[in-house]
Amino acid sequence: MVTAYVMVKANTGEADRLKSSILDIDGVVDAHIVAGDVDLVAKLDVDSTPEVKEIAADGIQGIEGVEGTQTYIAMD
Repeated sequence: MVTAYVMVKANTGEADRLKSSILDIDGVVDAHIVAGDVDLVAKLDVDSTPEVKEIAADGIQGIEGVEGTQTYIAMD
């Protein structure tokens, strides 16, 4: 099992809609709107690192209103 966290920068006013869209993606197990340099944090639990890439690059970054992402894979 691979756990990863995707930090999402959203266009102004889009955080609530993006959270809902991100939670609809298979492999995303949780998402939170946060304060700070990013607007949302999504938690992924998948079987492999290529799945992390697919979800982050193709799934989350492909949603209209996402300005950018940063992905962190848990090491423990």
